[in-house]
Amino acid sequence: VQLQASGGGLVEAGGSLRLSCALSGRTFSNNGIGWFRQAPGKGREFVAAIDWRGIRTSYADSAKGRFTISRDNAQNTVYLQMNSLKPEDTAVYHCARARGGWLSPEASTYNYWGQGTLVTVSS
Repeated sequence: VQLQASGGGLVEAGGSLRLSCALSGRTFSNNGIGWFRQAPGKGREFVAAIDWRGIRTSYADSAKGRFTISRDNAQNTVYLQMNSLKPEDTAVYHCARARGGWLSPEASTYNYWGQGTLVTVSS
């Protein structure tokens, strides 16, 4: 299983970006998918997750109302739409595949991780 995150870049505060997570290898349609981020000098932080059906979602408080996670199982892709970006959103964003179909904020419940994509928000 391989995960490839893309869509990061430099954006001004208040702007938007859409991250994509493309999965290859064994099917992921039965697995939850999560987005995590790691800012310079900080630990990994949960951002959002979606269950295997794409019906239930979960967000960190910092992402609620601004970010939207979605998935297209036919395309083996998960998206993270990020609006109203803030400088504190600056980080490397990683997508990860959960061990099961659930959604979870706990990194230990994910067993495959992508390389990440850098998001930089200027003030």
